[in-house]
Amino acid sequence: MTTPVLSVRGLVKRYQQRTVLDGVDLDVREHEVVVLIGSSGSGKSTLLRCVNLLEELDDGQVVLDGTDVSDPRADPDAARRRMGIVFQAFNLFPHMTVLDNITLAPREVHGTPRAAAERTARELLSRMGLAAHAADYPDRLSGGQQQRVAIARALAYSPRLLLLDEVTSALDPELVGEVLALVRELAAQGMTILMATHEMGFARQVADRVCFLDGGRLIEEGPPDQVFGTPRHERTRQFLRRITEAGRL
Repeated sequence: MTTPVLSVRGLVKRYQQRTVLDGVDLDVREHEVVVLIGSSGSGKSTLLRCVNLLEELDDGQVVLDGTDVSDPRADPDAARRRMGIVFQAFNLFPHMTVLDNITLAPREVHGTPRAAAERTARELLSRMGLAAHAADYPDRLSGGQQQRVAIARALAYSPRLLLLDEVTSALDPELVGEVLALVRELAAQGMTILMATHEMGFARQVADRVCFLDGGRLIEEGPPDQVFGTPRHERTRQFLRRITEAGRL
């Protein structure tokens, strides 16, 4: 069996006396889409931030392509250059055009020549239906357009792993669909993705594997039809019942 793109082993994260992640084990294989579900505060976003080494681990390992990137002797910036992350907020630089937002990291971090970086950025914008907005500033775009630009920025340096943290939660309902359609397209193209979402119907459609987190622990994981259709654990069943009653599944 091939080495997973990402292996998380025994991951523990605490904030003062509160344990947010409690011994999480998780693998993501090449071209796999793994979706994290769970209530607010279950640890989904913290897990993504720990994988991207934006948070210091209290225990455990983050292994990328067989290399322990969480080792204190490892260079976290080198690891981050191989991962793209998109947050709930778009985090675009308001004083930069769309094109400059997308090309900044390839040029300044990866040393890509401007012409090559801009060519890649324009190709991404074209794929996302945003070719006409390359010279616009973020405040000229809708929320859905800004989030698509944020995803393009994460893809601009061909990351090994794409991390998506509730990328639709800050959007108006009518804009959610266009971002989810883009994620669905990336998944169909074979992008390796680890994402947290509260869009249960979308998770069921796009995921190869669904992981349910509760209280910082990975309670259940499996194919979408199994987790959503015949969950093994009572806590998973309780969560899904609540989601169903709220009309989100």
